[in-house]
Amino acid sequence: MTVSVFILSLMGAMALGMPIAYALLVCGVCLMAFLAATGVLNAFDAQIIAQRFVDGADNFPLLAVPFFLLAGEFMNAGGLSKRIVNLGVAWVGHYRGGLGYVAVIAAIIMASLSGSAVADTAALAAILIPMMRQAGYDVNRSAGLIAAGGIIAPVIPPSIGFIIFGVAGNVSITKLFLAGIVPGVMMGIAIGIAWWWVAKRENVQPAPKMPLNERLRTTLNSIFAIALPVIIIGGMKFGVFTPTEAAVVAAVYSFLVGMFIYRELKWSQIYGLFLAAGKTTAVVMFLVAAAMVSAWLITVANIPTEVANMLSPFMDNKILLMFVMMVLIVVVGTALDFAPTVLILTPVLMPVVIKAGIDPVYFGVLFIMNNAIGLITPPVGTVLNVVCGVARISMDDAFKGVMPFLIAQLIVLFLLVLFPQLVMVPLSWWMR
Repeated sequence: MTVSVFILSLMGAMALGMPIAYALLVCGVCLMAFLAATGVLNAFDAQIIAQRFVDGADNFPLLAVPFFLLAGEFMNAGGLSKRIVNLGVAWVGHYRGGLGYVAVIAAIIMASLSGSAVADTAALAAILIPMMRQAGYDVNRSAGLIAAGGIIAPVIPPSIGFIIFGVAGNVSITKLFLAGIVPGVMMGIAIGIAWWWVAKRENVQPAPKMPLNERLRTTLNSIFAIALPVIIIGGMKFGVFTPTEAAVVAAVYSFLVGMFIYRELKWSQIYGLFLAAGKTTAVVMFLVAAAMVSAWLITVANIPTEVANMLSPFMDNKILLMFVMMVLIVVVGTALDFAPTVLILTPVLMPVVIKAGIDPVYFGVLFIMNNAIGLITPPVGTVLNVVCGVARISMDDAFKGVMPFLIAQLIVLFLLVLFPQLVMVPLSWWMR
């Protein structure tokens, strides 16, 4: 009965058109009223809801969110994104389907800079889609490729998704960051292979090969952009700074490079960039705070135990249990956006994961990857909507274009479920 109250109140509020954060608060109120009526709680107390709401946002690791978002703003405005694309064009742009490979390489590098799928996709789409359209590439396929590349950002560190999951599930964010490197690269390789298969049918004349001295000059010009992921990952591996401190380093580094080295970032832009990062941060933090109210009541109502009982037939087989949970997340991810899915399902599924003996870091990587894939599936598909707006195409056309790459990402997810070592063995190396 408690699960029914949770689902019906949440879905009912969303069906009325409420924003997800408010729907979560309504869900929390309904759960508390039900628990008070059934005697689980002594009485309905609105003060507890307010207290849990404030406590939800009062979390030190969440400070990484605004700084990584700000780093992404500085990166795009300061010319770092453009130089990453230029680097890809210089080295692989002359191959058949070369601009597609540029998109894949740029997506992997940019994913290691900002951690935001929407920001990375918007930057890549704005630069590459006009170039690909002018070169004669199929626009739907190009938009689909860039959208699929954009969702690598929540998996490769620094990842805002890992920060939210780590806070909600009480899992080490540093371990999540380091465990996401290999799966994120695998996602990039998978869409690169899918693009190779698709590009064979593209009747596009490759760009002329750049002279070696020009390629080296382009590489040298982009060295400050590609140094940032090395600094962040190296700093965390060797214990120089925590993920929260890494976010500050990324923001300051992006600002200094854009302002004083590339000189494309202007003082007149600073206020607007801070404002954009602040607005996005406010949305994320409000969601997290509202979700923590529901998360506390989910625990009090013992909903995880009820869910564990439902999944008990699969408890003896970790791989089968992971498949069932991944299917559940895929279904939920088609209807909800990234952050709400993470915040709603984490407190429900984490006790099941721990009871089954599945490593929480391993589950977190697959959970975030699965949620990222939801960003390119209709009807919500936030990243798909971004490329639709930039490329000026319909959602149907974009979904047709992204389909080969979506299948490639699902195959990677399938492999990681079957072979957990692909996540855990590299993590053990990084943690040495």
